[in-house]
Parts: sequence; C-alpha cells; structure tokens
Amino acid sequence: MSRREFINLLESNIFILDRLSGRLKKDPNLLSGYPRQQLSILVRLHIGGPAKLKDIAHREMVTTPNLCAAFRKLERDGLVSRRIDEKDRRNTWYSVTRTGEKIALQAIETMRGMIDKLFSTLSRTDEDALTKSLKTINQILTKMELANA
Repeated sequence: MSRREFINLLESNIFILDRLSGRLKKDPNLLSGYPRQQLSILVRLHIGGPAKLKDIAHREMVTTPNLCAAFRKLERDGLVSRRIDEKDRRNTWYSVTRTGEKIALQAIETMRGMIDKLFSTLSRTDEDALTKSLKTINQILTKMELANA
C-alpha cells in the first residue's frame, strides 16, 4: 500500500465516521435541557480532568469568547467550577463538579446506547472484523500519541 493510498483510505474513513456521527446528532434522545456543546465540555472535563478555557476552546474548535457564555451557564448550574491558577493568575482552570460528573456519565451512557443502536444491524462476522480492526487502530494511534507526547 502506498502512502497516498493510506491517506485516501484514512480520509474516506474520517468522512464515513463523520456521516455516522451526524446520525447520532439527529437523535433527540440526548439529555434534555443541555445543549450538545455543554455536554461535550462536561464529558471532556470528566475524562481529561481540569483544563484551561483556551485549551477547551481549541479542542471544541470555537473561540474563547464563544465558550464564556456556555461556561457561565455550566457554572451557574453547578456543573463546573473554576479556579484561578496561583502561579499564573492569568490562567483559570475549569473542572467538573460532582453534579457535572453525574450529567457527564449520563451523557456517555446515552451516547453508548445510540452507538449500539446505530451498529445493531451489523452481522456478527462484520462486528468481529470491525472490532479487531478498531483494536489495531487504537494500538497504533496510542503508540503515535506516546511517541509524540
């Protein structure tokens, strides 16, 4: 396989996964009352731990000012807390609260259920082949991540 073929295949898979992800986004069963962006923030903070606003904005691919309103709402609802960095007072660290953690876990379980539903029509053979491939991809990407850390 050539490098170009590899890149084209990877690109194709990214687009297919994006379209499948789009189907999940259309599902109305997400937790009512919380916009998708706020749920995404809670889940990322729950999984990744405390983070600075600029880092979260970078991961969410939005500008920092656009996130401020979302964080004000999350903080007002008691789902996130913020702490000024004592070493560099220009930085503020955000973390998920116990209440926010419960919402994040609910969102994760809801998403898992939606993924299960999306792939429920796969044959056992296709599911096994896809699982094996995903394990391989995960191992390789983990190695890449560690090598570039």
